Amino acid sequence: MNHEIYFSVDVETSGPIPGEYNLLSIGACVVGANAQRFYVELAPVTDNFTTEAMALSAVTLAELRERGAPPRDAMAQFAAWTRAQAHDARAVFVGFNAAFDWSFVNYYFVKFLGVDANPFGYMALDIKSYAMGVYNTTFGATSMRHLPPEIHPPNTPLSHNALDDAIQQAEIFERLLKRASRRK
Repeated sequence: MNHEIYFSVDVETSGPIPGEYNLLSIGACVVGANAQRFYVELAPVTDNFTTEAMALSAVTLAELRERGAPPRDAMAQFAAWTRAQAHDARAVFVGFNAAFDWSFVNYYFVKFLGVDANPFGYMALDIKSYAMGVYNTTFGATSMRHLPPEIHPPNTPLSHNALDDAIQQAEIFERLLKRASRRK
């Protein structure tokens, strides 16, 4: 693998940790080519949820039982799409709070497809941490509401639709990459 391709990934869940709560949806796009998109809603595997998590989602567990893809199928589709976009490049998972999103994605890859199924491997690049370095600031100063307007225009909150949020995150990361390259 001679180069990397960044994938902005966002998830919606029914609670704070994988295994106990459901991965409700996955949205992803290629950073720098966000017309290359992926979205899937997953059938729940448990009835567990928190009120706070479900309030952010525009879908209910009952609706996902009806229309959500079986998790094995959803993860196989996501892996195939990611590999097709990456070709011979290393696929890099990018997220705004990547630790949370990656933990659910990795758990579902391992649980439903096996230990080696995650096309991103064990690595995730966190946009907030990257912003810390670019702006030489604290982690707390990298929340969406504190990012400079040239990186994240004010009054553009996340929609909590996994695909819409992945696209917005990709745009933020693209701007951060450009800013970082000007510093060289």
